[in-house]
Amino acid sequence: MKKIPVTKIVAIGIGAALFFFLGRFVAIPSPVPNTNISIQYGLLAALAAIFGPVVGILAGLIGHFFIDFSFGWGVWWSWVIASAVFGLICGCATRSLKINEGEFGPKGLVIFNGGQMLAHAIAWIVVAPVLDILMYAEPANKVFLQGVVSAIVNIVTTAIVGTILCIAYSKAIPKTGSLKEED
Repeated sequence: MKKIPVTKIVAIGIGAALFFFLGRFVAIPSPVPNTNISIQYGLLAALAAIFGPVVGILAGLIGHFFIDFSFGWGVWWSWVIASAVFGLICGCATRSLKINEGEFGPKGLVIFNGGQMLAHAIAWIVVAPVLDILMYAEPANKVFLQGVVSAIVNIVTTAIVGTILCIAYSKAIPKTGSLKEED
């Protein structure tokens, strides 16, 4: 079995904690019941792009679990799983990015945002509603409306928050050869 590097374990822990905090205390209710405008997906997409799909899956799964658990209504597993799927797809779709090497230019911006749009569409328009129907016998029209609204608002917030985080992180990484020894 392959060990997970310590940096990824730390990223999972910090990512899950920040995902929880943002989802629990910074969520803005939307006009559609039980649907929020959430900025935590920008953080999750950036973490998945920087550290990979395992971090994306686990930070999304753990963070969303604790959001639901903290509200006291029980864990809504269909949406917890959808958050994990979002992290997985973001991590896989952005594997070619070199954010850890200090690179996040126009091509990276397109790859990152294309990946997060695809991930949101699959997670919220397919996974969450289908699991809501299968697991909780929810009415299809209700859950697909929630899914579409969630996908749209999450795409917008992730494009803003996630892009800013990726740019900031890439700028904080010294470029190869940028450090010179002084005489």
